[in-house]
Amino acid sequence: MSELKPARILAIETSCDETACAILENGRALLSSVVASQMDIHARYGGVFPEVASRQHVLSIIPVVQQALTRAHLTLNDIDAIAVTQGPGLAGSLIVGMNMAKGMALALDKPIIGVNHLEGHIYSSWVYEAGENVPPEPQFPLMALLVSGGHTELNLMTDHLTYQRLGSTLDDAAGEAFDKVARLLELPYPGGPSIQKAAEEGDPGRFNFPRAWLDGTWNFSFSGVKTSVLYEVQSLKKRSNGIPVHDLAASFQKAVVDVLFKKTMDAAREFGAKEILVAGGVSANRTLRQTFKAQTEFPMHIPPLSLCTDNAAMIGAAGYYRYALGHVSELEMDILPTWPLS
Repeated sequence: MSELKPARILAIETSCDETACAILENGRALLSSVVASQMDIHARYGGVFPEVASRQHVLSIIPVVQQALTRAHLTLNDIDAIAVTQGPGLAGSLIVGMNMAKGMALALDKPIIGVNHLEGHIYSSWVYEAGENVPPEPQFPLMALLVSGGHTELNLMTDHLTYQRLGSTLDDAAGEAFDKVARLLELPYPGGPSIQKAAEEGDPGRFNFPRAWLDGTWNFSFSGVKTSVLYEVQSLKKRSNGIPVHDLAASFQKAVVDVLFKKTMDAAREFGAKEILVAGGVSANRTLRQTFKAQTEFPMHIPPLSLCTDNAAMIGAAGYYRYALGHVSELEMDILPTWPLS
């Protein structure tokens, strides 16, 4: 690949309930990252309340952008281009970030780059804190496991911005299953961290929940394991034996991680990948991270915890490569954009 042109990107992410802004140099060096979380606000509803989320974005977006610039010791005139999430996401949330980005780009006469949120998660593994030792870049061909609240899929990357989706979830995404099982076990929102915390004191071998291997495909299915937890809880309640929440959480978590790990490893071997990348909100799960890092067959790339959940740094990284390689199209909000991108 030819030398990429240098650029300083200001990125905005408002696809769901995090208002975020980050500034990156050359797609990797993170100069600043600010995330205003709405988690405490939505916890009372047991999930994200879309209208509340969009209103909170309106209140937070300008202070978040200003804070990101201040932390980077830059002004808007120091920015070369603006990247923004254009989908998938909540319509009311996306439009706040996109309008902010459009207004800035128009006022500054700067290019604007629309970024797919899923692509952003993948590119989180390219990011490092400016001033720290530069980690090696992921090398192609690369097997990318994208695992989040709404998506679980395997993508083969043969170059920057070049994806072949091998398989995806046929029903619940892994993160969605975590949230639903957390509610079954009466654990607080968000479900992922609650399951992980409960599982730390549990026996992952006590309950043998099913693994949907879906032999012959690279697809995933987590509805069955979720339903098995439901039936087990109902059975335990009928027997009045009490609910061993910690053991149920640990056994469920292991069932999910086993499938994610084995299918990713098998796909990497099958398609001749050099390295493995794991990204998305569920990549913050400690058991998942430990399981993948323990294998020595492939070099591993898992973003730091701060870049696993929604953030603008990942949008800036993907935006940089789209800007530098000329893969920039007309900016349009798309709640469910085509993925993988062509």
